[in-house]
Amino acid sequence: MNSWIAGESVRSIGVGLIGWGTVGCGVIRVLDENAEAIASRLGVRLELRRVADMDLERSRPVAVSQGLLTSRAEDILDDPSIDIVVELIGGLGAARRLIIAALEKGKHVVTANKALLAHHGNEIFDLARARGRAVGFEASVAGGIPFIKALREGLAANRIDSVFGILNGTANYILTRMTEAGLSFGEALQEAQDKGYAEADPTLDIEGIDTAHKLAITSAIAFGTPIQFDQVHTEGISAIDPVDIQFAEEFGYRLKLLAIARRSEGGLEMRVHPTLIPSSHVLASVLGAYNAVHVHGNAVGNIMLYGLGAGMMPTGSAVVSDLMDIARDMDAGTPPRIPHLGFSVAVPAPVPIKPIADVSTCYYFRFAAVDRPGVLSKISGILGAHQISIAAVIQKGRQTQGAVPIVMITHEALESNVRNALAEMNRLDVVLASTQVIRIEDQ
Repeated sequence: MNSWIAGESVRSIGVGLIGWGTVGCGVIRVLDENAEAIASRLGVRLELRRVADMDLERSRPVAVSQGLLTSRAEDILDDPSIDIVVELIGGLGAARRLIIAALEKGKHVVTANKALLAHHGNEIFDLARARGRAVGFEASVAGGIPFIKALREGLAANRIDSVFGILNGTANYILTRMTEAGLSFGEALQEAQDKGYAEADPTLDIEGIDTAHKLAITSAIAFGTPIQFDQVHTEGISAIDPVDIQFAEEFGYRLKLLAIARRSEGGLEMRVHPTLIPSSHVLASVLGAYNAVHVHGNAVGNIMLYGLGAGMMPTGSAVVSDLMDIARDMDAGTPPRIPHLGFSVAVPAPVPIKPIADVSTCYYFRFAAVDRPGVLSKISGILGAHQISIAAVIQKGRQTQGAVPIVMITHEALESNVRNALAEMNRLDVVLASTQVIRIEDQ
């Protein structure tokens, strides 16, 4: 089928969309509103030829011609005029089956499904490589921020040393509101749900799982490893108390849910957890539902990418950028030029992953202690016995029932030593509740 741009005949490449939800609507709108600009840049036209969804009656912000709609994803897979299949249904089961079927039928694939890639990406990329097909997944990490492209292509000449990222807008919005308005975690979560930033079931976002999915994909590209989601140490923000945010600010820190991947002696660190960072760091100023990723490469130094990590149009933009990359290769008659994870070896060798117990960092502790002489010396003695050095202390006056908060910042310490020390301290009769612990990244 041919269309026309500036009087010239232009070939069309057929696109089939599975999943007519929020992101699907964004993809349709970008393809429609920017059709001429896209075609001018490509020299070919991206033509939406079929849209599949199980619910075709629900009201949506973007309409689709009735003739394009189907409730059967197989109608897209079996259509020889469709060259690229876009999977936007999410989940692991049906999405995996449909992507594999599309690749086996010789079609290219674009997906925003970070959970699927975290769990089954190695299998999917192996199949795509064997079939000479591309899998685009820019939208799976950081939404509209072109982070995958930057890491895989723009920074390809670098040895990546570390990646630090705020990769979940829901968690960042909640922590921002807890910081700025003093809201409790529950109040901030409810506000995020009311504004549409959080799902009815927010578990994946608030417990760090969504961020861990993205970090597993990111680490594979940054460090040349297979995707290893099961090796990511993951903690969420549901146990954060506003009082800890306030104390952290007194020490000059801001609290963020960070994804951290770093080369270190003994292996690759991959961890997601609440983290205190200096208030002066650029990531500390990333507020609301925004995402940001800070990368250090040995040649380029420090860079940061910032923008909306989710939403109909930003994510739709990322999906269409993948469609355009694939269309360029198709138009040139070449197989996919860029390896999915950025390395030419078919199966990257696994890199040793450093257990969290072997990680060294600084720590924030908050103890609820009995207001009695000698308590601080007892706590300090246990810390010292486990080779944990105190950098700063705040001790407030009595709060309730004789308990006082004692807040400490430590110098760098080994995680296993910290765990052993806290287990011993929490058994003391002068410590009235479990100690709150938050890791600090000062680098």
